[in-house]
Amino acid sequence: MADLDETDRRLLDALVQDPKATTVALATSLGLSRNTVQARLTRLENHGAFLSFERRINPAALGFPLTSFVHIHVQQKKLGEITTALARIPEVVEAHGLSGTADILASVVARGAEDLFRIHGAIMDIDGIDRADTSLSMAELIPHRMRPLLGNQ
Repeated sequence: MADLDETDRRLLDALVQDPKATTVALATSLGLSRNTVQARLTRLENHGAFLSFERRINPAALGFPLTSFVHIHVQQKKLGEITTALARIPEVVEAHGLSGTADILASVVARGAEDLFRIHGAIMDIDGIDRADTSLSMAELIPHRMRPLLGNQ
């Protein structure tokens, strides 16, 4: 959805600053009518502008303080089945298909090193995975953000 106008950008920026803001509060702070804000939010939602609420839950709060990134090398013909099998592992919280040397980059959370070892084994047990290289996240240096893309840094 690349056709955002200034009002859409202001609305999204206001939501970044206060994700729990009500439609009325957004309308008041932006100087817009409630109906305008509601219509814009509906349009943005229908065009896929909003991610799921799950993205805002910190895995550490659920008992998974360790985050790692797993570069997975696969047999290309089995990519669909591998993706389905990875999705069955609850600790795989995100996965992306890649260009380059690895085929999949998976974000994995774990309760600790032993748990990560178990998860790595579950990944390696998937038919069609040739190799998996795991890197621990030492610190989140730049948290997930959208404001710079809205032009409001």
